Amino acid sequence: MNRLEQSPHDPAFIQNPYPFYDRARAIGPVVYWEDYGMPCAFDAATVNALLRDRRLGRAVPDDQRKPVPDHLAPFHAVEQHSMLELEPPTHTRLRGLVLRAFTSRRIRSLTPDIEAVTAELLADLPEDRAFDLIPSFCTQLPVRIIARLLGVPEAMAPDLLRWSADMVAMYQAGRTRAIEDAATAAASEFADFLTGYIEQRRNSPADDLITELIAAEQDGARLSTAELISTCVLLLNAGHEATVHSLGNAVKCLIENKTPHSAFAPDAIATTCEELLRYTPPLHMFDRYVYEDVDLGAVTLKAGSRVGLVLAAAGRDPAVYSDADKFKYDRGGKPHAAFGGGMHFCVGAPLARMEMQIALPALFARFPTLTLAEKPVFADSYHFHKLDQLIIKG
Repeated sequence: MNRLEQSPHDPAFIQNPYPFYDRARAIGPVVYWEDYGMPCAFDAATVNALLRDRRLGRAVPDDQRKPVPDHLAPFHAVEQHSMLELEPPTHTRLRGLVLRAFTSRRIRSLTPDIEAVTAELLADLPEDRAFDLIPSFCTQLPVRIIARLLGVPEAMAPDLLRWSADMVAMYQAGRTRAIEDAATAAASEFADFLTGYIEQRRNSPADDLITELIAAEQDGARLSTAELISTCVLLLNAGHEATVHSLGNAVKCLIENKTPHSAFAPDAIATTCEELLRYTPPLHMFDRYVYEDVDLGAVTLKAGSRVGLVLAAAGRDPAVYSDADKFKYDRGGKPHAAFGGGMHFCVGAPLARMEMQIALPALFARFPTLTLAEKPVFADSYHFHKLDQLIIKG
């Protein structure tokens, strides 16, 4: 197996990881990424095949489970019931119950909420000076919609944001004890709040997702309180974090490429958003455990090992996309892997897409001559590719 070194903290890589992806893809299909200590797949065919291969999964193999340190116990208590970290049959049961509540009807019913919150946030943005779009718009829209979806007070948005940011930081390269302590505190606070709120909803049902999750039943089984807590945390962390940075990355890309307003037309916006997700996704890599040997020709993934699936590299594979390194808002056609694939395909993808398809046309209608007031800089947060700030001017 070919081997490559590339620190995820290298400044050049942080700002543009795609040249490294191109090198790795050229000598693949699987390359041993020294800095991560595991093989990684970079081409679209291999990434998509492994996403759907049931010989791989997210759950830690039994013989690799380690005792949970005391300082991480509250974080682990939430994570151990997360669909993201489970395999069948537990994953199948949980996902089936969640999908009974998280229906396409419920997602569509959020359209007026997304439109209203978008309009409210845009009305508050300044017209006569530069401002940072990330905290004022990209962050606020998805967290307020998640709050409405779950049925928790929107006044809790600051707490939800803090909990989400602190917990998601656990998945970044080079986490520290300080990051672990913050994530543990966030998990504990979030779980304490949800425990009380779920009990409140059991006694006083409402038209919200938490009530639907409580009522969801399949073959006589329902979600336990611990599973309800983990599911709500997952919906906030995975859905919110991805949408924030999908919006930020999208606006940067659209401005830099001088995208015409026709790209935001009702019959074009869905295609535009899919190209944005292919070209500049927020999540660049996800890993899997290998449960059985997987033969990939010149390379065999050994049972018990881990493999990284570089979703962003798959989205720029020239074997699949012509002029893969160019943003073409009207590209259409072939799907991408920005939301993963297989049985772990992102359950919140329809909501994320709808938020983008509503928010981006509204933003560029409000500011038709939007420009970058400062050069955008990506954060040292791999495997997320995100902007901590996006200074723009209308």
